[in-house]
Amino acid sequence: MPFFKTTDDISLFYNDWGTGRPVVLIHGWPLNADFWEPRSTYLAANGFRVIAYDRRGFGRSEQPWTGYDYDTLADDLDALMQHLDLHETTLVGFSMGGGEVARYVSRHGTARVAQAALMSAVTPSLKKTDDNPDGIDQSVFDGLLKALEEDRHEFPSDFREGFFNGASAEPAVSRGVLEWYSFLASQASLRAIIECARAWSDTDL
Repeated sequence: MPFFKTTDDISLFYNDWGTGRPVVLIHGWPLNADFWEPRSTYLAANGFRVIAYDRRGFGRSEQPWTGYDYDTLADDLDALMQHLDLHETTLVGFSMGGGEVARYVSRHGTARVAQAALMSAVTPSLKKTDDNPDGIDQSVFDGLLKALEEDRHEFPSDFREGFFNGASAEPAVSRGVLEWYSFLASQASLRAIIECARAWSDTDL
């Protein structure tokens, strides 16, 4: 399986499919690169080189105790870009991954980037503050962290319903997709899930 090393010597897993102009897909929380599989397959079959990687602590990547802040995560993305010597790249970040795209561009510039797409991203800031009065109250994040600490395996089962279906009375996806979501989430370490939740809830991007 393909891995690359970060600047602090952590091994991260990635898929690299197809040929053509590169597209790098950064997954949301608490998932991994396999979340992108249908899109990756489509893009690779239609003339693009598609790279999707597992964030540190998630999926098949190494699970260090530290490094779950956005500066380090953006540096991990930069290590991937350098490892594969990517240029004219389209960066696509979903949810938490959108924060990595934003921090990567502000920290490492756009020399290797042609386009960036933020999909339902956490940018610019989620938390309610004096200068972000429409944000989410801290109590919501506190409740999320408490639920994770008390039963990290039950949490995805509850979270996924709102994630996919929202307030709709009719299911938007199949039961199989919901079970797949829980399976992907189960591959992350508890430390990574909690620390990354703190990162995307606390960071003003």
